[in-house]
Amino acid sequence: MNNSIPRGTAAAPAERTALVCRAAMRFCALRGWAPVQEMPLPNGRRADILALLPDGSFAAIEVKSCARDFLSDAKWPDYREFSDRLYFAVDLDFPEGLLPAEVGLLVVDGRDAALLREAPEHPLAPARRKALLQRYARVAAGRLAALSDPEAHAELRAALRVE
Repeated sequence: MNNSIPRGTAAAPAERTALVCRAAMRFCALRGWAPVQEMPLPNGRRADILALLPDGSFAAIEVKSCARDFLSDAKWPDYREFSDRLYFAVDLDFPEGLLPAEVGLLVVDGRDAALLREAPEHPLAPARRKALLQRYARVAAGRLAALSDPEAHAELRAALRVE
């Protein structure tokens, strides 16, 4: 199975997003970061990837599939208040000049991602970090539990919808 889109080839935005996200997750794992996809944040937003770094800090990674995706989505600054560093992850065809300079940049080529620009630090307040770490742990543990017992997870979700 080919896990990349050849440069210059049109692909559905959802497929392109999935491939960029997969490579960004791999980037995180290779650096010892613990990434969680689609992480719900306290402000009602959902980070494409929120990674816990070895030093206890958080990096949010916003995945963009194309220029239109970036231009039509102005909510990315909302992730900054729940991360110590904020990155964009894009593929080789993305027009990098559209992206703000004050955000880190990962560029994906197939299964690999390269760090083109480090994200500036903007440290979280200790109380916010603790609350975010607890949320992160609950979400990650819940997803792991759902993988080991999908039936119980489905029953719990159904019960919560009824109440």
